[in-house]
Amino acid sequence: MKAHVRLPLFFAATSIPLLFFGAAQRLRAQAPAAAPATAQPQTAEQKFKNIQALKGIPADQLIPSMQFIAASLGVECQFCHVGHAMDKDDKKTKLIARKMITMMMAIDTDNFKGEREVTCYTCHRGSVHPVGTPILSIETAPAPPAPEGEAETAPALPAAQAILDKYLAAVGGADAVQKVRTRIQTGNIEVSDKKFPIEIYSQAPDERVSTAHMGPASSVTAYNGETGWLSTPNGVRQMNSTEQQAASIDAQLYFPVWLSRAYQDFKVSPGEEIDGKPTYLVSAISKDELPLRLYFDQQSGLLLRLIRYVETPLGRNPTEIDYSDFRVTDGIKIPYRWTLARPNGRFTIQIDNVKQNVPVGEKLFVMPAPQEPHESPK
Repeated sequence: MKAHVRLPLFFAATSIPLLFFGAAQRLRAQAPAAAPATAQPQTAEQKFKNIQALKGIPADQLIPSMQFIAASLGVECQFCHVGHAMDKDDKKTKLIARKMITMMMAIDTDNFKGEREVTCYTCHRGSVHPVGTPILSIETAPAPPAPEGEAETAPALPAAQAILDKYLAAVGGADAVQKVRTRIQTGNIEVSDKKFPIEIYSQAPDERVSTAHMGPASSVTAYNGETGWLSTPNGVRQMNSTEQQAASIDAQLYFPVWLSRAYQDFKVSPGEEIDGKPTYLVSAISKDELPLRLYFDQQSGLLLRLIRYVETPLGRNPTEIDYSDFRVTDGIKIPYRWTLARPNGRFTIQIDNVKQNVPVGEKLFVMPAPQEPHESPK
């Protein structure tokens, strides 16, 4: 198993990389014996030992919270934790982290009505030591103001609905999109300069199962329209609510049609260039869903990038997906290549073959019985 420590749990909207899954195993090892099943989900301190600053959060949010801290500071688990003894307080950095979490929560409670406006990343920005003094250089110096009467005018932006309509037309139109009932994609996943076979099964409107074959092991991420789960050599676990919300986005087979129905509020702003192509940024906002940031090619209208978020008690973990290698298949244009990036890693999926409207086994979309991960020898 050691060879797979740094391979991500692929494809899930919110799956934790195995680097952190290993940490989760060690945390489970120090957890007390499982209590009888109750209606209320376990809290972090009920499942894990020596929880101090994050008491009261759901147990399944502890590792995503650790992931957020690691990404905000640009570090890994061992920066604060003792390997194979995660509950120990031997490292000064862990004690400082507790104080920082308490301070951050107090700032948000006292000044922002408990909303997470200030997070670890607000100050750290990927560095262990925050910079408290402005850095001045030619590159960062502000541009001089325009002469009086020569104020710059920003170019007019198209309406959000016009951008969404162009996107739908670019992929083939609503009728063509909705004619697809199933899709089977096969190809390879590229991570850390290694390639592994992958199959992705989709069924309308929102069922999706991805399976990557890493030697003798397989990594499965699935969502069946109601429940999501992750399956690895260490066991099966059900996704929590925020993970499922993100996974459901990937599972939308009719995404170009679904988008304007799922979100009612769209805001348009200039987007950055992606592979040399100017884009429009459309921010999709809903009361019930986390926001999406969507980058559309100004010329073709195709969706080139999607950024979504997973909520944790300390802040939002972002996931960025870049789409490319668009090809027409059965009258609709779909990406054959996409790269998924998170703060602690990235991988690329390259599709070689696509079959649509072919039978897909219903058993694929039935969640297996959850299992506790097998403990590795100490």
